[in-house]
Amino acid sequence: MGNTEVVEFYDTHLHYLLHWEKQIPDKDYCVQPTANGEVIHYTWVEVGQQVRSMASYLLSLNLPSKSSIAIYGKNSAHWLMADLAIWMAGHISVPLYPTLNAEGASYVLEHSEAKLLFIGKLDGKADSWNDVKKIIPENFPCICLPLAPEYDAPKWNDIIQNIQPLVNPTLPNKDDLATIVYTSGSTGLPKGVMQTFSTLLAGANEMRNTFGVTSSDRALSYLPLAHVAERIFIQSSSMVCGYTVYFANSLETFIEDLNRAKPTVFFSVPRLWTKFYLGINEKIPPHVQKILFKIPVLGKVIKEKLLAKLGLNNVRYAFTASAPLPIDIILWYRNLGLELLEIYGMTENCGYSHATKVGQFAEGYVGHAQPKVECKIDENGEILVKSPGTMLGYYKNPEKTAEDITADGFLRTGDMGEIDAVGRLKITGRIKDIFKTSKGKYVMPVPTEQKIGNNELVESVCVGGSSLPQPVAFIMLAEDVRNHLKQNGKRDEVEATLKSLRLKINEALESHEKLSFMVVINEPWTMENDLLTPTMKIKRNKIESRYEPSLEKWASLKQEVVWE
Repeated sequence: MGNTEVVEFYDTHLHYLLHWEKQIPDKDYCVQPTANGEVIHYTWVEVGQQVRSMASYLLSLNLPSKSSIAIYGKNSAHWLMADLAIWMAGHISVPLYPTLNAEGASYVLEHSEAKLLFIGKLDGKADSWNDVKKIIPENFPCICLPLAPEYDAPKWNDIIQNIQPLVNPTLPNKDDLATIVYTSGSTGLPKGVMQTFSTLLAGANEMRNTFGVTSSDRALSYLPLAHVAERIFIQSSSMVCGYTVYFANSLETFIEDLNRAKPTVFFSVPRLWTKFYLGINEKIPPHVQKILFKIPVLGKVIKEKLLAKLGLNNVRYAFTASAPLPIDIILWYRNLGLELLEIYGMTENCGYSHATKVGQFAEGYVGHAQPKVECKIDENGEILVKSPGTMLGYYKNPEKTAEDITADGFLRTGDMGEIDAVGRLKITGRIKDIFKTSKGKYVMPVPTEQKIGNNELVESVCVGGSSLPQPVAFIMLAEDVRNHLKQNGKRDEVEATLKSLRLKINEALESHEKLSFMVVINEPWTMENDLLTPTMKIKRNKIESRYEPSLEKWASLKQEVVWE
């Protein structure tokens, strides 16, 4: 094949690696910023050589074939290389979230029967390293990646300098088990989702087919690679399409990292799309934006400058997934000239289910089924999906596998939805999220949460209150609003807005769904306090149990808005 673009689809990521290191050896594959300001570029051939060397070392350890090998760390070039080396040595990778607590990490290492741990980019600040390092068993084999914290274990660079790289590696088959992805677990213990090379590549193949993504594109990696969405968007898609992956160094350098990458394809989650939106609103109030945007010529220039300020002015395709994004925010981005395309999927089908196509946006819908995907609604309203990305099953849990995958191969998503006349899917809530009030009435919280989330004062919301006659909304105010209140302490305006919002929302709700009051929470929900998943979705059961002891007291106040 003389041309640099792939003209066929390959079976595994390793087949693609061999292709790109031969076709475009000197093109950057990974660009890694470091804490000291240095930026390191790794070409395809350099990545290939390091992967071949580490795979050679792993083979020299004589581990049992198809051993589980864990990777624990934030996103980095060597996270990807470690994953590829594990596969090239004939083993199975088990990613751990960098924020996973000690109990969770211990469970995953034990449950997966991990034989070795790659320790990656960690600093003990915005991750769980300080706790997790205490539970790593004594004499447990570890390898420190570049950017890893100080730890008594062999270092990646030392290893690869003293070993001959594999010349003709044995390549896996497409249907071989590639990875066990432990769900972030908004409820209960994480489940080990078994994915093959074929299922991991299903969504990435569509990036090339549907969106025409090529090796000239660029992407920024900053959401956890341990999550299937980033794994598909960054690792699988870059392998299939050959594009360059830039990494973010830290939250503090995010805008700088974004501007270095100048991404042409960009994926984020609703919480971050909302933060970007609120950040602009803080500097230019929405009512001023409306006036400026309507001015001929100048309005277009301002919109372009705002996208440039966000570092998104080169983006051809922007994707959002993992949770609903308020419609007002989607429309705001569209008005700026950025058509946000919603993707619907889950860990169990590698995120390959539904997507909004360019020019086919419809309010409230997540789009049509992707090619080769079948979707239907079960008698109880649950969305059932049959996808090329569907998992083999849950590791060591055949009972749960049989419960979640039907005899004819459809995955029970746990989501409720509707399909319209032209095949578009609308998510109406989650079966497990529905709760019963003390009056015995069932409430679906998600539609109400979406309406509240449209308000610019609100960063996140959780509707609950199963112990009360009527539902309650727990409100986490936007960061700029929280900062403003800390400075001047005047709540009147915010409270008046929330009271008005509650009345407006209640007008459109059934009597049993009407909010009795709103609670403005004091401590923000974060991954660190275990109230958000790693993809920044709310952990509903944890949030509700946190505030449950105070609900009766708050209800007795008979106030429309209660401040925690």
